[in-house]
Amino acid sequence: MEERYHFNRIEEKWRKAWDVADLYAVPDKSNRPKYYCLEMFPYPSGKLHMGHVRNYAIGDVVARFKTMQGYDVLHPMGWDAFGLPAENAAIKHGIHPAKWTQENIDAMRSQLKQMGISYDWNREVATCHPGYYRWTQWLFLQFYKQGLAYKRKAPVNWCPSCATVLANEQVVQGACERCKTTVERRELEQWNLRITKYADKLLQDLDKLSGWPEKVRIMQKNWIGRSEGAEITFPVVDSDEKITVFTTRPDTLFGVTYMVLAPEHPLVKKLTAPDLREAVEQFVQKARRMSEIDRTSGEGEKEGLFIGTYCTNPLNGDKIPIYIANYVLLEYGTGCVMGVPAHDQRDFEFATKYRLPIKVVIQPEGEKLDSAAMTEAYTGPGVLDNSGPFNGMPNDEAIGAVTRTLEEQGIGRHRVTFRLRDWLISRQRYWGAPIPIIYCDRCGTVPVPEEDLPVTLPFDVDFKPTGQSPLVECKEFVQTTCPSCGGEARRETDTMDTFIDSSWYYLRYISPRNEEKPWDVELAGQWMPVDQYIGGVEHAILHLLYSRFFTKFLYDINLINVDEPFQNLLTQGMVLKDGAKMSKSKGNVVSPEDILAEYGADTTRLFILFAAPPERDLEWSDQGVEGAYRFLQRVWRLVASVADEFKDAPEPSDKVVGAHRAMRRVTHQTIQKVTEDIEKRFQFNTAISAIMELVNALYQYRDLPQVDRDPAVLREAVEKLLLLLAPFAPFITEELWEMTGHTTSIHRQPWPEYDPAQVVEEEITIVVQVNGKVRDRMVVPADIGRKQMEEKALGLEKIKQLVEGKKVIKVITVPKKLVNVVVK
Repeated sequence: MEERYHFNRIEEKWRKAWDVADLYAVPDKSNRPKYYCLEMFPYPSGKLHMGHVRNYAIGDVVARFKTMQGYDVLHPMGWDAFGLPAENAAIKHGIHPAKWTQENIDAMRSQLKQMGISYDWNREVATCHPGYYRWTQWLFLQFYKQGLAYKRKAPVNWCPSCATVLANEQVVQGACERCKTTVERRELEQWNLRITKYADKLLQDLDKLSGWPEKVRIMQKNWIGRSEGAEITFPVVDSDEKITVFTTRPDTLFGVTYMVLAPEHPLVKKLTAPDLREAVEQFVQKARRMSEIDRTSGEGEKEGLFIGTYCTNPLNGDKIPIYIANYVLLEYGTGCVMGVPAHDQRDFEFATKYRLPIKVVIQPEGEKLDSAAMTEAYTGPGVLDNSGPFNGMPNDEAIGAVTRTLEEQGIGRHRVTFRLRDWLISRQRYWGAPIPIIYCDRCGTVPVPEEDLPVTLPFDVDFKPTGQSPLVECKEFVQTTCPSCGGEARRETDTMDTFIDSSWYYLRYISPRNEEKPWDVELAGQWMPVDQYIGGVEHAILHLLYSRFFTKFLYDINLINVDEPFQNLLTQGMVLKDGAKMSKSKGNVVSPEDILAEYGADTTRLFILFAAPPERDLEWSDQGVEGAYRFLQRVWRLVASVADEFKDAPEPSDKVVGAHRAMRRVTHQTIQKVTEDIEKRFQFNTAISAIMELVNALYQYRDLPQVDRDPAVLREAVEKLLLLLAPFAPFITEELWEMTGHTTSIHRQPWPEYDPAQVVEEEITIVVQVNGKVRDRMVVPADIGRKQMEEKALGLEKIKQLVEGKKVIKVITVPKKLVNVVVK
């Protein structure tokens, strides 16, 4: 037997063998139970980073484990291939986005195969392929048919450098997340998906997701942001106009001392006094230049301006000045906010700055607040004051009582609102799925007929340093014929947000080459939902929320039979080095390529799975990698040294005793531990630790004189060791499995089962304490009774000496664990 572990030769051999055998292909249908294991697909940047390696290694253990348990495991991989970096590469290096993307895909696919990930590559998809985005466009049309895709003019975050719209989440501290350019506010006609129609379902169904981390569900709940309150109408003085506000605190209505409109609100121009128009216009333009994040940030300065008009409090008739302020946004709520400075801290600060009245309408129990003496708003509970017929009422009761009065008088109504906004999907970029819409002067907005899909991206386009989408000036693309009247028409030049592509990719894997429909409905019914989804917590809100929205919509139009896409979710921690996230700027990046070249895939996988539980951050350690490599060498030497000894050995006997019995016990205890750690807890680190202990026990058993070893016991232990290690280190275990005489792949063997009778300990170690301090230990039969434990403990020589001359008050016995002798 070869005694040296040559990982390069072994890994290359089995990569080729698995490819030729198509080992990881999964049939569409079979009699085996199904399991859909999915890691979030990557953007093809060209090189894997350690975060990728960790994500895919975790998923691969799950997929291999479930396969060995007898499941047909759908474990696909693809590429989230549209996006800005490819377009920037075109501008900077003169390489077409399609070519740049394909070269990166080829490189990353090769790296994933090098890692030995058990993907069914027959199901590979790339979102930039016309065969994929044809169906992305088809899905857009289904939203359009149902009235859920619409175009509207709205303020947007605009990056002048990238020349595109940014989602709120892509604006960080007022700058573009990607290029750091200061973001501006512009009004543009944009396509949106009406995700708000599903706000209630998205919120309520979080309760179904018991297999998701609680923190992710809370993040989604907060993002959806359900608020219950009242919508109230304030008449404008000397005008027929009315201002409508939404508030969760109708109990504070009598404390309103000013009204604030968003600077962009259409009423601002109508209501501004003539002598203030120039100042108001300057203020509006200044607010437009601020990003939404800056305007709503708690740290930013709250600025306002009186527009010279008043409205009336509908309940008490107070005359209220109308302001505009930078912290109020048109697209949130009604774009109008009532100011209650005594009971809202932001309002208090604004009122103090602009010397507006502060009126206390809620008094804490047993206190009397004086507005003149207040240094901050009072936001706690209490009873109403200065509130007409509601005086003395607890404020939580007053919320409902005031709302009912508003409804009775026709000046307000109960209402539920959501923080969630409709999903703006238009992007002024080239490298994305074209929106399948045509504009005709005679027919208006016309959807592209489904049979004409895909609307493909033109290849021969000019990428300008300005970042403007080349589609705008590509006549061959823009100029077209109206499908309704046959007249001249023009195509929509916006492309879709790349989150659209990733909101349904898990369904395309089911029927990746189907040219008649995006997926086979029957097969989707068989495979969905995804049983285990794995990815970074940074996707907790957008990607996961959008995927849930898509799934619920598709369920409603009878294209799938589940309304949640991912049954279980694992969000893995980051890979750190020197306590910080790996990044080029910090100079702490460890390249997977370098580690794979020096130590091989099995070592890389084993270290990254052993170093920390999956959901925790992992600190990179060169010594840890060395340790994983040494362990695999130990496994290799162990198996190589005994493989010839047990090739023809039978099954072990249940009657073995002594060292043989002890070896079998460790073997079966390890099977139990590893199975439970993978299946119930995803604690791969403790599973690997148990396998390491089994290797230690095997070395001790091997080092017995050969005449004292039982080949059957040895065979069982070695084979079970290799089977348990196979999901973690697939290459070395495949080689050793063949070395020990097997002709079919280890990855097609059943997962080992433990024998409960073999797991039971014959003898156990008991701790003996005196007054709670450990003083001795004793080995006793595993089935020893409480009385016998006490007697044996009190009979120990060391314990006799410690209790001599003292009174034994009591003896506390914890079966199978300890005896504590209490003396005085």
